[in-house]
Amino acid sequence: MKVVHTFAELSGVADKVCIAIGVFDGVHLGHQAVIRAAMEDAKACGGTAVALTFDPHPMRVLAPDKAPPLLTSTEHKLALIETLEMPVCLLVPFTMEFAQTEPEAFLDQLQKATKKLQTICVGHAFRFGHNRKGDVQTILEFGKQRGVRVDVIPPVTANGETISSTTIRKAIAVGDLAKAERMLGRPFSVLGTVEAGDRVGRKLGYPTANLNPHNEFLPPNGVYAVRALYGRQRLSGIVNIGVRPTIAANAIDRRLELHVLDFSDDLYGKAIEVLFVQKLRDEQKFDSPETLKAQISRDANEARRILTALPST
Repeated sequence: MKVVHTFAELSGVADKVCIAIGVFDGVHLGHQAVIRAAMEDAKACGGTAVALTFDPHPMRVLAPDKAPPLLTSTEHKLALIETLEMPVCLLVPFTMEFAQTEPEAFLDQLQKATKKLQTICVGHAFRFGHNRKGDVQTILEFGKQRGVRVDVIPPVTANGETISSTTIRKAIAVGDLAKAERMLGRPFSVLGTVEAGDRVGRKLGYPTANLNPHNEFLPPNGVYAVRALYGRQRLSGIVNIGVRPTIAANAIDRRLELHVLDFSDDLYGKAIEVLFVQKLRDEQKFDSPETLKAQISRDANEARRILTALPST
């Protein structure tokens, strides 16, 4: 997927552009419907589909104290959009200056940046522009005046409930991974970078990768059976999220530590996506490192059993 960062770069993308616009945090099934609508329109008219999204999340600029925790960092979001086979993404830097853009000016800028703006695709609740004054009706009126097709995607539901990033965050917060998976269309995952840790796991015989999830939202503390995507490898593992009470009695910072089963490569500095499959147990304090080691062995065996039973795809 080609990633561009300015409206001016769109002119070199293609003659006809079908664009999907959204924050797309989590790239859930509702977002996917918007993105696929643009791709279908592009296929029908012989144009090129473009996903337009923002970095950082607008709320991080407009009201940092009210900004929601992210389901996906920008890097993760781009990777997920690319899996949908979207050919181009316009990643707009969201600044306070950009936030002052009036809705009509934004749409006018978008059309002028393309040789032929064919389609705009948005979700039913999309709002944009200075003070969020722009809405679906604004885009529909613009499309009517400028000869641009507008696709407004209706609410997408799962088990009768409208899918949204907020609803998914609430599900993950209480550990309802099944509900999150239904709304995401895939297992909930985080993308992080492996950083150097204190190597306590290695001393116990279970080396762990200390994963920095770049502020992505995490499920409750506990031990989980997971899949780990490392490059083109699909690995099995267990993850501990928490404060490690047996090892660091007074720690307060949550950590995400990944032990990859039957794997010995050096992962420091590498990006790994962790897909949460099933919670094994709550985090707990053990009487000794030896007792903890015995429990980790049981966790690893249980994770193998669960992950082995899953489909290979």
